[in-house]
Amino acid sequence: GMAAPGKAGIPLGVMKVLDPRQLKPDSMETERILTVLDETIVKLEITRLIPRITGSLERFARMLGPEITSSLLEHQKLSMEIQHLLASPGDEESMRAVEQRLKCSLRNILRLFLANPLLYHGLKYEVRVRESPADVFIKAFMEFRDFTLERLLTSPDEEKEKIQFMEDISLRVEKNMETISALREELAAIIQTRDEEVNRKDKTIENLKTSMEDLAKDCKADIQQITKEGEKQQKEAEKASQERCARLKQDVLRLGAQFNALVLEHRASELVLRKQKCKVEKEIQKWVQKYDTDMEEKQATYEELQAVYNEEKAQLALLMEKHALLLQEYTQIEEERRMLQEKEEEAAREAARRNDAATCIQAFWKGYLVRSIYKSKLKKAKGKGKGKGK
Repeated sequence: GMAAPGKAGIPLGVMKVLDPRQLKPDSMETERILTVLDETIVKLEITRLIPRITGSLERFARMLGPEITSSLLEHQKLSMEIQHLLASPGDEESMRAVEQRLKCSLRNILRLFLANPLLYHGLKYEVRVRESPADVFIKAFMEFRDFTLERLLTSPDEEKEKIQFMEDISLRVEKNMETISALREELAAIIQTRDEEVNRKDKTIENLKTSMEDLAKDCKADIQQITKEGEKQQKEAEKASQERCARLKQDVLRLGAQFNALVLEHRASELVLRKQKCKVEKEIQKWVQKYDTDMEEKQATYEELQAVYNEEKAQLALLMEKHALLLQEYTQIEEERRMLQEKEEEAAREAARRNDAATCIQAFWKGYLVRSIYKSKLKKAKGKGKGKGK
């Protein structure tokens, strides 16, 4: 239940709102909203790291792996392309197409990083990024996340109770200040009136003394009488002034008593608030101890995961070295195969040239034989003809 607000106490609902750190999410919707906000903050931080990573991609290629490295290269190309389009505006349709591809590329990169949180945390400590307006935006978004958490954890009744409590405190302080101001103004006005009257009497006495000095030689008797009347008026004025001062002192004492009563009342209220503050501080200390315990457990878990990660990283480095050696051997074998193939092709070409030459020689030889046989037959035929003629 919720405690009813006392005269000098603070309601329990108000104390919960004033210190929302001790509250925990109590609904699935709240946890989902906080998860979305936390994931958005992680995406913003990854986006802030991407330009620095792409600037030194060779340095982080082994850590990132081939898939993320190729995605970052593609993203870098799209960024350069859109910068070129912005430098020379013209085709808006091409600009929109490149922007859409850039957005898809960024979403794909964020998906890959979110699928490997250990890689993101490792890069977060490896990559050094200068301060930029993005940091201000991320900080503001974190503050928005905390404000949203406070609003989600504050019920409407607690919010109304907090507003009502603050309005009551402000109203009481304002009334006390108005009362004190009115009393001070009244006291200042009374003192000013008394001073003005005394000054007026003093001026009257000074004027009478001046007149008496001027008429001393001619009117001593009148001067004595006027002096007596002046002294009498002065005594009456002093007596009236003393009576008025006595009344003002009584008023001051009465107002002082009222002021002391108000001080006592506020001290009692302050004592109650101090007790509640001590209670709240004890609760905070308990939650802080619980937080420290949880963080120690999480730190131990993190160290175990870090050790596993380091071991896998060492294995990956060893495999990469083996891969480099195998790649070198493969390159050497390919080179030897290429040279052997070139030699075989050269031998085949040489054999073809020899075959062509042999074919040509054989054809020439066959032609020569045919011509020789034909010539010998012609000679024999001519010899037979000559014999018959004889």
